Amino acid sequence: MTLSDEGFLELFLARAAAEPEAVYGRFDGAPITFGELDRRSAALAAGLFGLGLSCGDHVAVMLANSRDALAVLFALARAGLVWVPVNVRQRGEGLRYILEHCRARALIAEAEVVPTIRDCGAALADLPLLVRGAAEAGRPLAPLLDSGAGFEAAAPAATSPCCIMYTSGTTGRPKGVVVSHLMMRLAGEAVVRVSAARDGDVFLVWEPLYHIGGAQLLVLPLLRRVVLALVERFSASRFWQQVRDYDATHIHYLGGILQILLKQPESTLDRGHPVRIAWGGGCPSEIWQAFERRFGVEVRECYGMTEASSITTCNDGGPVGSVGRPMPWFSVALEGPEGEAVPTGQRGEIVVRTSLPGALFPGYFDNPEASAKALRGGRLHTGDVGSLDAAGNLYFHGRRTDNVRCRGENVSAWEVEHVAVLHEAVEDCAMVGVAAEIGEQDIKLFVKPKPGATLEPAALSAWLGERLAPYQNPRYIALVEDFERTPSQRIMKHRLSTAQDDCWDRLAAAARPGAG
Repeated sequence: MTLSDEGFLELFLARAAAEPEAVYGRFDGAPITFGELDRRSAALAAGLFGLGLSCGDHVAVMLANSRDALAVLFALARAGLVWVPVNVRQRGEGLRYILEHCRARALIAEAEVVPTIRDCGAALADLPLLVRGAAEAGRPLAPLLDSGAGFEAAAPAATSPCCIMYTSGTTGRPKGVVVSHLMMRLAGEAVVRVSAARDGDVFLVWEPLYHIGGAQLLVLPLLRRVVLALVERFSASRFWQQVRDYDATHIHYLGGILQILLKQPESTLDRGHPVRIAWGGGCPSEIWQAFERRFGVEVRECYGMTEASSITTCNDGGPVGSVGRPMPWFSVALEGPEGEAVPTGQRGEIVVRTSLPGALFPGYFDNPEASAKALRGGRLHTGDVGSLDAAGNLYFHGRRTDNVRCRGENVSAWEVEHVAVLHEAVEDCAMVGVAAEIGEQDIKLFVKPKPGATLEPAALSAWLGERLAPYQNPRYIALVEDFERTPSQRIMKHRLSTAQDDCWDRLAAAARPGAG
């Protein structure tokens, strides 16, 4: 079979039948075999059909990483049900919108989040609710997983929907990306290439399975004889100990993960681990080699979006700072504001084309306007800014929409943040635009200091002033204890205050008597 006519489920069923005792993954140190996943997922698939669900129905799932969660996701896949992953920390209006917009026919949730679901205001009274753990409302999930019921059905077509993954909603309403079984398979195939995975490897999985960064790894043990080592969440202080406890050979990064790890206190664990490769997206060129030297691992950078089967390009030997070249089934071009081609070395919007039908998403669920904007002429317009060198290596320069218009110049948040985070006392930061007294916008920078570090906004501003153009230097600096983050550890910028009276003001400080 070829990639175009086969998803991932056939691989799972074949492996489970041939090697039921083979270890798929571990959670809390306990092994999870292919046979266990096969039995429990079959039982739940049968149970879901017994509740009146039919192939193609949508099932919203609010589960943390666990052995039960793995069985649930394979059950939905083999039953042809569409998995709608929901962040377990989602609440209120955001949760109501997703649950109603996705047209869920059933919910599967942790007991702890049932009150949150009830309080969000969604119209769910008639939907079956399966609960993991003890809860006053809903039906227990465990008996269905462990009923022993069999399930026989043909695997869904490769192009049929596997899940609807809602964007984190950092700007505006979340959009539901329709991800097919083929796209999930391609995401796993791309991970193999990015990470240079080989038989015997162990992948630490800190990302929640309700994010594409975690979900794409579900396919990996079906493509190589690797084992997933699942942990509940990312913890900078426990990270390298978890790596050693699981004998992990691979770690995944997104957002500011590498910066956070690099700014932890030095330890014997920095080199006392078996990790060979750190792979992911968002490694600034300034820390790339520093991370490799300190921790003795190879950094392999990639770029992608859920809309394009998660991973579009990878750097498997190209220059530091590049996100590499496209996967064999993709090609990348750069376009200017009017759709014109952008010369080598100049910046433009990253546009993705595929030679494999189905590798790009079919559209956003029930959102034709957003779908038409993203998919034009059979190509995905990403909204991301990039450049290409003469050798065809792609460089990522941030989101087009994550810019601030300041003093007549477009200021990229990505560029400012990647300078600020180099300060020895800065653990992480985020830039936003705020209303200016005159003209366009002013820049406000939120900074989380490194634990134990003393950071004065005035001193940081002076340091930035030596490294940024005058129009890039933030007017406002706000110190924060922590950031609210998406499942992939990206900072939720829409939750940051745009007030000007809750932070240090560079211009006000300069105007004070005796300043300067």
